[in-house]
Amino acid sequence: MLRRLKLLVVLLSLSLVLTACNRVGLAYRNLDVIIPWTLNDYLDMHAGQKSWFNDTLKAHLAWHCTTQLPVYLDWLDRLQQMVDTQQVTDAALQSRTLEAKQAIAEIAQAVTPSAIELLQGLDDQQVKDMNDALAKDLRKRQDEYLKPPLDQQIKERAQRMSKRLDAWIGPLSSRQQNRVMAWSIALGEQNAHWIGNRAHWQAQFIDAVQQRHSADFPQRIQRLLVDRESLWTPEYRAAYTQTETEARSLIVDLMAQSTAPQRLKLTQKIDSVRSDFKALKCLKAAAM
Repeated sequence: MLRRLKLLVVLLSLSLVLTACNRVGLAYRNLDVIIPWTLNDYLDMHAGQKSWFNDTLKAHLAWHCTTQLPVYLDWLDRLQQMVDTQQVTDAALQSRTLEAKQAIAEIAQAVTPSAIELLQGLDDQQVKDMNDALAKDLRKRQDEYLKPPLDQQIKERAQRMSKRLDAWIGPLSSRQQNRVMAWSIALGEQNAHWIGNRAHWQAQFIDAVQQRHSADFPQRIQRLLVDRESLWTPEYRAAYTQTETEARSLIVDLMAQSTAPQRLKLTQKIDSVRSDFKALKCLKAAAM
């Protein structure tokens, strides 16, 4: 739910999470289709809600494309410069990560009023159905990420990372594959902390929505969507800090071990994302 009923937040941030799609521009152009389709997994909107949502979505997408994408292009330039000059350092990655977090926070802040309005308009059956869908989604994730023994969780996490890396820098060497496995081992029981925090967030979210007509509902949703880190479990807070540190260390080491063809593929990939963004009509209109 953190990815989805922040509704627009993460899906509008698709463009920023570059590993989500090899053709980011294509995905972005279809967000007006993707978002309602995804939302329908959790909420069956009636005709009036759908009409309001579609109009609101178009306005948010227009705002995002004209005001946020230019910032992303600058971010991509800084990322590519790091690769071109072989200056992929821990400090540089911390800066890029902070910039990405700030961009996502700005989106969350912008769309939260619309999320509040949508949620306040739900009827009791819609809330029940949404709660059931969230519970089903959580069970599915628990089955996928927690039921396997820890050694299998570690192996599968390494495989997922290797697959993502292959899309951006090509096949990994044996040394790089070993480094990915070491990264996954270092994360240990991160799956349990992540799922536990997800369950904690969802419980607070549903409790808030069940009291959606109370005076403090907007403040509660604001905190859940914008200030969500303040609601993290202590276990997840510690695990998240370690996860970020381990991820930066992994990237620094992989780039230090990278070959010229791998760096070329990464540069070409970044340039492809930049080209996709620049080709968007809304971005061209904003530049005129």
